[in-house]
Amino acid sequence: MTERFIGVDVGGTKIAVAVLDGTAMGEPVLQPTDTSSTETLIDQLVTAIGAAGEASAVGVAVPSVVDWETGRIRSSVNIPLHDIALREVLRERLGVPVYVDNDATCAALAEAYDDDGSLVAAHLVMFTIGTGVGGGIVIGGRVLRGATGAAAELGHTIVGADLRTVPFADAGDFPQPGSLESLASGSALNMIAAEHGVQAGRVIDCARDGDAGARAAIELLGRRLGIGIANAINTFDPELVVIGGGVSAAGEMLLAPAREETFRYVLTGVGTRTEIQRARYGPLAGVRGAALLAGQELEADRAHEAPQAAAR
Repeated sequence: MTERFIGVDVGGTKIAVAVLDGTAMGEPVLQPTDTSSTETLIDQLVTAIGAAGEASAVGVAVPSVVDWETGRIRSSVNIPLHDIALREVLRERLGVPVYVDNDATCAALAEAYDDDGSLVAAHLVMFTIGTGVGGGIVIGGRVLRGATGAAAELGHTIVGADLRTVPFADAGDFPQPGSLESLASGSALNMIAAEHGVQAGRVIDCARDGDAGARAAIELLGRRLGIGIANAINTFDPELVVIGGGVSAAGEMLLAPAREETFRYVLTGVGTRTEIQRARYGPLAGVRGAALLAGQELEADRAHEAPQAAAR
């Protein structure tokens, strides 16, 4: 009998809930995110998850820094969950195991597996290029979280700092100048495009229509992104680097210059098997990864508890 898992992707504007039944992923149910208060958002999550039916476990992807061991949200972007013990709150309300992780991390997990649950890239790094730049890392088919669960904030790696101006910003001022997020995000793309007279939010469409300024802006963004990718390859030597987020819709206009720049900076002999591709699951990666997270972590918990139960 196959097990059923529920994945939830919580964004600043919408919540997606989908069911993973065995290897079959159901169509996500979408609704606008209620960000009016912490209490109303948690109530909304409980109701939306409950409407999806019974499940062995629930995975929740959030745009937040998560303390993995406790499931507490350390900091959060666009949603009112700062310093909330979300995992325990939802476990108590739902009565099933709940696992909470960063949304880009969940998306990376989704990209490491194919539709039938087979591992396609044991070692994978993901960059999500939207308003900001997020990241996720999978090593050996499992998420790399670091010592406390906060890895991997790839958007805040410094790729262009000018040491002549140090200190160049307040310690709490993010994204820092010279960071990948400050140079290669969707917000940065709009700023570059404005210099070419291209309207913000229409850069990719204009580039597809042949606008030279829009194409130049995307190329520059791709080359900046390539520096961040090179750092990731030099550090992790992954099989696959995937680019997701809204800006990835630019496709090869972004990826071709990113690849070219990447391999100018990768150390000889490193990254010899690395491919750089656009993410396959697009906006569904977060909710799919959240469901996979629930399945993986429930299995890990059971494996950990079995010897203890036998000893008793």
